Amino acid sequence: MLQFQPPGFGQKVIHTSLGAMVYYTQTSAPWLNADSEDLPPLLFLHNFGGGASAYEWSKVYPAFADKYRILAPDLIGWGDSAHPVRDYQIKDYLTTLAEFITQTCRQPVQVIASSLTAALTIRLAITQPQLFQSLYLVCPSGFDDFGQGAGRRLPLSVINTPLVDSLIYGLGAENELAVRNFLQSFLFAKPGRVSPEMVAAYLTSAQQPNARFAALAFLRGDLYFDLSLYLQQLTIPTVFFWGEEAQFTSIKLGRRLANLNLNAVSQFYAIADAGVLPHLELPEVIIGLLQQHLSNR
Repeated sequence: MLQFQPPGFGQKVIHTSLGAMVYYTQTSAPWLNADSEDLPPLLFLHNFGGGASAYEWSKVYPAFADKYRILAPDLIGWGDSAHPVRDYQIKDYLTTLAEFITQTCRQPVQVIASSLTAALTIRLAITQPQLFQSLYLVCPSGFDDFGQGAGRRLPLSVINTPLVDSLIYGLGAENELAVRNFLQSFLFAKPGRVSPEMVAAYLTSAQQPNARFAALAFLRGDLYFDLSLYLQQLTIPTVFFWGEEAQFTSIKLGRRLANLNLNAVSQFYAIADAGVLPHLELPEVIIGLLQQHLSNR
């Protein structure tokens, strides 16, 4: 996935209890003027779903590379990180996220995350608040918020049928037409904003060996939970960003979640004309909003 990274960003690796976790950070020009190791860390965490990877944030994090040490990992089971063959569970991601932060950050970190990963970050920030300084979350959802399932679109009896699950993944995530359709129809508000590079990056990630195991765990709903049961316990300063055209996790749901804890969730931004990935669809808007908040800390 290195071929889809912005200039000056390269791969580094840490080792978690579930295997190697690749992350992207400043490694060469034009970011050589600053010793990035001495800069405060800024952690970008990608969403789940077929073909997901750190590429999702690649249009945003270069804007912060002069002032922060960028950390943009491929989560376990995604991108270029390890793809252990297992039935992925929520605890796998809570554990490996904590291991990643502990190994890469010497101080509480500011985290920018999206969707289900953003919701998992909230849970981790509740149990290990010492790891975090602030959270900037795009469409955070456990996909079963307030007991209303949002994500599952296929019956479990179909997804769990041997060979059929692999066929579903192959048809839905491992070919170019399906990837483009998924981005255009479900993730973006405006199909014309989906570029050939985006399709290629998602397709490359989806075609990694054993990539289907994490993706099918997400599709089955094994990683879903009710975020509303946790949100009131959050104490870390948090900002929500929500695409007004987000599917599955509507902006109405987002406002309802934010209102559960206005002490922690200090701002809620509705991003007009954007879907669930405004940072990939309209990166300049997210960059501008993040700059406003990060400069105040």
